[in-house]
Amino acid sequence: MTILTDEQSLHQDVDAKGLAEMGKAVLEIEAKALTGLIKTIDMSFVRAVRSMLNCEGRVIVLGMGKSGHIGGKVAATLASTGTPAFFVHPGEASHGDMGMITERDVVLAFSNSGETEELTVLLPVIKRLGIPLVAVTGSSDSTLAMAATVHVCVEVKEEACPLGLAPTSSTTAALAMGDALAIAMLQTRGFTERDFARAHPGGVLGRRLLLKIDDLMHKGDTMPVVHPETRLSDAVVEMNRSSLGLTAVIDETGRVEGIFTDGDLRRIFERNYDVREVQIKDVMTRNCRTLSRGALAAEALHVMQDQRINALLVLDDKKRLIGVLNMHDLLRARVL
Repeated sequence: MTILTDEQSLHQDVDAKGLAEMGKAVLEIEAKALTGLIKTIDMSFVRAVRSMLNCEGRVIVLGMGKSGHIGGKVAATLASTGTPAFFVHPGEASHGDMGMITERDVVLAFSNSGETEELTVLLPVIKRLGIPLVAVTGSSDSTLAMAATVHVCVEVKEEACPLGLAPTSSTTAALAMGDALAIAMLQTRGFTERDFARAHPGGVLGRRLLLKIDDLMHKGDTMPVVHPETRLSDAVVEMNRSSLGLTAVIDETGRVEGIFTDGDLRRIFERNYDVREVQIKDVMTRNCRTLSRGALAAEALHVMQDQRINALLVLDDKKRLIGVLNMHDLLRARVL
């Protein structure tokens, strides 16, 4: 017989429906908070965006506790969307890290109460630097709001916490406002997918928008190559040497005449050709798909998927073969 503690008994008394209703209630409260936030977007928001757009240095984001976590995320969002930014812990700032803030920067400070001591103690130093202070708080009458160059209000009517203690709706509102500021600046700057990729070179988007076929293709001696008069049996040997499942067929100048793949070889056997006698020019695929050097790997992927092929030949500006690319190369580079 299992004996339950009072706490365990209480947890069992809360049924699945009750737990689901608790979750829905939290989301409803926070959704209302965000809906109410829309009405607060005014010229203060515009001035805040302009202050950061005009910044010649970086946006320095400050925040303590839960607001500090929000500030760290907002700083990361700003940095990845075209606005140089980083987070500075207010407690560390008052012990030397204020040296990280220069006269070319803008300070973006998050505090729900606007009375966070670690922030207010920095106000005289920020004032002496003569730099703009954008304060995001839930109280327009707070010390931080009154001292700010621009105040953006994120006041919420209630926290989702039933005790009214844990920052929930207030942190959600601050985070959403930070996103609104970042995206407004992104669009004003004309920030593009390619710009985003440069800030995320290790991500999937970065690989798709920055990686070129020149970085992936097989070239030089690793390219499987034969001439039109090569016997089919010798072409198969060349295909096996490279393990790419194909060989390019070129003339004496290096211009592409065609391609011969594993699929072509299977069809050859179905037609009972004598592989020892037939020449590759008689069985190769002419007018094969090619790409020019400098093309994006994403473009190669699109062509392969659209044409339902597994390989492409890469040409220089004189239409000479300089590389061979297959689907496995794209898979290894995680372009998919």
